[in-house]
Amino acid sequence: MKAGFVNIFGKPNAGKSTLLNALMGEKMAIVSHKVQTTRHRIKAILTTTDYQIIFSDTPGIIDPKYKLHEKMMQAVKGSLEDADVALLMVDAGEDPAESHDIFQKLKLKAPVIVVINKIDSVKNKEAIPELQKFFEEQSYCKEVVTISALNKSGVDELLQRILFYLPEGQPFYEGDDLSDMPVKFFVGELVREKIFQLYHEELPYHTAVVVQEYKEKTTLTKIRAEIIVQRETQKGIILGEGGVMIKQLGTLARKDIEEFIGGKVFLELYVKVRPKWRDNELYLKEYGY
Repeated sequence: MKAGFVNIFGKPNAGKSTLLNALMGEKMAIVSHKVQTTRHRIKAILTTTDYQIIFSDTPGIIDPKYKLHEKMMQAVKGSLEDADVALLMVDAGEDPAESHDIFQKLKLKAPVIVVINKIDSVKNKEAIPELQKFFEEQSYCKEVVTISALNKSGVDELLQRILFYLPEGQPFYEGDDLSDMPVKFFVGELVREKIFQLYHEELPYHTAVVVQEYKEKTTLTKIRAEIIVQRETQKGIILGEGGVMIKQLGTLARKDIEEFIGGKVFLELYVKVRPKWRDNELYLKEYGY
């Protein structure tokens, strides 16, 4: 039996959450084309008769600008310390120098697989072997695997390489749970994903989602969630004229939540203004950061 923690690191938008979902065969992490979508360390548990892998999707590595960012980077730091295998993700279409600089500073003790992602979107295919060679020559790198997480190309091969480095041991988690996070957490994340999809520019970064009520009944699950924003003007944008935007948000989120929990959902969304919540320690704690 093999068992251990496999933690995924990289710059924002390298495809970490897409890879986690591909490895799990389930939607565990929300995805958007905008950077810094992931704010928490999300653990996903993949268990078979031969192994148990606890994957961790971590926030993209950035220089913190406010307390929320600091909390996000603390989640990254915690993941550095308990990794049995580390996946360092790189966007194949980007200059590797910035990722390389970040990877050197991580000072990981665990075996490192550099994962070159989005190879399907690179026009100059000859650049991929050069990129591969660049990372193979780095002291922190055990080996390089090229993938397209979106198309699930190369993901099975990556899983085999992970298992090669994973230590032998007993499972950390019993049963068939897919995560150590409660269902309420994933419900809030699905609402937040729709905010990233529906609203533009900086607004999604100014919002948080808190699930205040989650009641399972015989035929229906009742959910009440609050969307936190920083200013009254942002509240108006979330609601939209005559409430049209929040209705659309609720419809899209409800469909995904029903698919996630496998049952009918009654979803109520409210908007609350909390000035400068991203820099307020009490609010951050209340909102799960």
